[in-house]
Amino acid sequence: MAILDDRTLDFVSTSLPQTERLGIRLGELLEPRDVVCLSGELGAGKTALARGVGRGWGSPVRVTSPTFVLVNEYPRPSDGCILYHIDGYRLERTADIVTVGLEDILDGDAPVLIEWPEHIVDLLPPDRLWITLTYDSPTRRRMRLSAMGPRSTTLLTDFRKNAFGV
Repeated sequence: MAILDDRTLDFVSTSLPQTERLGIRLGELLEPRDVVCLSGELGAGKTALARGVGRGWGSPVRVTSPTFVLVNEYPRPSDGCILYHIDGYRLERTADIVTVGLEDILDGDAPVLIEWPEHIVDLLPPDRLWITLTYDSPTRRRMRLSAMGPRSTTLLTDFRKNAFGV
């Protein structure tokens, strides 16, 4: 783990279970209106990390890629709150964005995970946690977490303490 500054953290995951555990640690900390962007090529580990986030959030439903449905909702039984999981890859036209209700989701009070956020970056709130995942090998994934605003900086700081004790 490398702490580059108070807004950036680099980490190498050496297994799928470790990637999911990091997601759990992040999911435990999510609050309403948090936006977490998961960027990386196919196979980089975005959905594995998201799966952990969903577990940490408290959803009993297994997180899957929203590629074909564009938006998945994961309710938390303890309070009924919803975690939204969006696939930005196919949201390139205004009609697509309106159809899935992206603006309503981002303006709402739920936390949001977005895969392929680079496709809809102009619609994203300025305060967001951006996680770039890079495929190194079948067992290694590099992750760079970058906080872009005061709430995401707090989230990153809390995540660093929750996941690494630092």
